[in-house]
Amino acid sequence: MSTLPVIGITLDSEEPGGYAAFPWYALRRNYCGAVAAAGGLPMALPHEPELAGEYLEVIDGLVVTGGAFDVDPALFGAPERHASVTTKARRTAFELAILRGALARDLPILGICGGQQLLNVALGGTLIQHIPDEVADALAHEQPNPRDQAGHEVALVPGTLLAAIAGTDRIAVNSAHHQAVKAVAPGCVADAIAADGVIEGIEDPSRRFCIGVQWHPEFIISAADAALWTAFIEACRT
Repeated sequence: MSTLPVIGITLDSEEPGGYAAFPWYALRRNYCGAVAAAGGLPMALPHEPELAGEYLEVIDGLVVTGGAFDVDPALFGAPERHASVTTKARRTAFELAILRGALARDLPILGICGGQQLLNVALGGTLIQHIPDEVADALAHEQPNPRDQAGHEVALVPGTLLAAIAGTDRIAVNSAHHQAVKAVAPGCVADAIAADGVIEGIEDPSRRFCIGVQWHPEFIISAADAALWTAFIEACRT
């Protein structure tokens, strides 16, 4: 039996084409690499909603990853769907099932990009469906430069767990999203905010470790990114 904390990482999925002529799963290697470098044992989680409870018996922490798709606006009560929104129904059904199970068990959770958005929705919050249409003078949240470089900075909110982990009040982050948290879920707080007012991070202070960030810390472009992975894995040991 492993002495390392087992970290479940949600996969992305794609339809036939490219890698295979049949539907396939996908996961960037740096998600697993970041977990391993911080001292965890990465475990990929296929989209089997009925097995969520079985996965939860095995894992010590959960990473909900990002992807080139959106949370269905119906899940947060939006009356209309923006034309830019694309969904992956089975992936979202699985991620909601395992996320809600992890929340019920108070397992440590790290939501990344779309995973942060789903975490906010699962806890009762809402989302901005398309930043350019809802945020005046918005930053380039879908940055034109490579994802292993910074796109903009975020201010960390004093007194939050994320600020304590980072040990600073401002960090540079990468940015690859067109949606964002709108109303923060009840019980949660915003812990990172961009210069245009877009919420870039949330956390639930009542839980053992429950943080969502809008950027992609698996690229580890700053000391704060590395510290976040270390803190998450440490929480999974207890």
